[in-house]
Amino acid sequence: MRTDDDDELTPSLHNKKKNKMSETSNFLGIVSGDRRRSHAEVAGRADRIASGLAQIGVKPGDCVCMLLRNDIAFIEAAYAAMRLGAYGVPINWHFKPEEINYILKDTGTSVLIGHADMLHALRDAIPGGVTVLAVPTPPEILSSYKIDPDHLEAPDFAIDFESWLAGHQPYDGPVVPQPMNMIYTSGTTGHPKGVRRSAPTPPQQAAGERMRAMIYGLKPGARALLPGPLYHSAPNSFGIRGGKLGGALVLMPRFEAEEFLQLIERYAIDTIFMVPTMFVRLMKLPEAVRRKYDVSSLRHVIHAAAPCPADVKRAMIEWWGPVIYEFYGSTESSAVTFATSEDALKKPGTVGRISPGAELRFIGDDGRVLDVGEIGEIYSRMAEMADFTYHNKPEKRAEIDRGGFITSGDVGYIDEDGYVFICDRKRDMVISGGVNIYPAEIETVLLAVPGVHDCAVFGIPDAEFGEALMAVVEPQAGVTLDASAIRTRLKASLADYKVPKHIEIRASLPREDSGKLFKRRLRDPYWEQAGRKI
Repeated sequence: MRTDDDDELTPSLHNKKKNKMSETSNFLGIVSGDRRRSHAEVAGRADRIASGLAQIGVKPGDCVCMLLRNDIAFIEAAYAAMRLGAYGVPINWHFKPEEINYILKDTGTSVLIGHADMLHALRDAIPGGVTVLAVPTPPEILSSYKIDPDHLEAPDFAIDFESWLAGHQPYDGPVVPQPMNMIYTSGTTGHPKGVRRSAPTPPQQAAGERMRAMIYGLKPGARALLPGPLYHSAPNSFGIRGGKLGGALVLMPRFEAEEFLQLIERYAIDTIFMVPTMFVRLMKLPEAVRRKYDVSSLRHVIHAAAPCPADVKRAMIEWWGPVIYEFYGSTESSAVTFATSEDALKKPGTVGRISPGAELRFIGDDGRVLDVGEIGEIYSRMAEMADFTYHNKPEKRAEIDRGGFITSGDVGYIDEDGYVFICDRKRDMVISGGVNIYPAEIETVLLAVPGVHDCAVFGIPDAEFGEALMAVVEPQAGVTLDASAIRTRLKASLADYKVPKHIEIRASLPREDSGKLFKRRLRDPYWEQAGRKI
């Protein structure tokens, strides 16, 4: 038991720890690796970037494309675009040159800001008239990724970013309404689409601030950690907001489990945005490693983007306490449900109750609004949020609208207590012999099978039933799995028609940094072979 005299009894130990933590846990600004910039430095650089962009010709409503990994420069460039009333457009840096070319053309951008090493492959992908600014690739990114050392210098068609920045004074133009970044959807069907919102009105701005404070746990002075990629919608919103609150924003170039725990302790982190795969990787650390780090500063850890197995959520709550929250939503809809740790323990598998200001409808195939407990496609509306359109594709916006409510294609239901459950994405639902089957349910059971690290379940062509269930399973390191043994385990928990007819063991499965599985890469070859698309 601690007493008031403890500091006097152990002054050297107390002072040593205090000195060790004071430099980092009290730092105010943005951190990436060993680099730190105060809020004043970030604001000054953003103002000079804005001045340079204005000289290039960027004006309100224009797009500024950013091909940057998690880096302080990303935040600065986004703030600069906002200062001009322009849209910052993060580009998924995993994209191939032709995919990047599509976004550059679709946005009509006049400028691309990118890490120097990634620009070399884009010589033929950058449209004429686009000014290319090459940001030096920082040390923490060089140590986290395999990067060609010959590509560290800016290519000859690009301008060195730091030299360019040094030639500009802070922007002194008028204050204009600031839109959010324009995020391109992942493009699971066809080309990706830019989700474009107009700058919010004051009431919409206030509603958005209240929503982000509740969902992300962001408040003035927050000390936030961002291990997810800034090119994704929720991490982007979290990072852009977190960098303006006067506390600390710590960026990770990529998620590494033990380093993540080190950063929580080192910077006294209280707020984090995560995805469930990060939980899984943390739980795989030896218990001695997990207990080595002090995570008592945590007060609000929010996760989203992919389903979280109930047993993983429970284990994380037991470890960190009731500080873990979840939301469900999309780039288009915002966060339409919200779940506390208590909700997760009371209703395992729920994504929470409907968020304040949100409305949900569950629609059947016949267009009928369904009752409690009935499974249907989820449509939502957030009346206080600024509405959106798809950049250059208003017809695509109309396709997902039903009476002012929009859908991202998810299927689920609401129970009698007001808790929402997601069954699957509508396009992932398998109809086998006329029966609707939701792969997410089967995947949850598969992940509980000993030795299974990851899995994906989807439908493939079947001559008799139209579709048959296919499961692709990735084993844990050093484990050998047997398909027949897996099938036996599944039969103990699932109806026979839900047990995959085909099970394949693969060394690894393709996932985005957000944790979302590239299921299309696994499924499409089977349908293309049959001469069909799904």
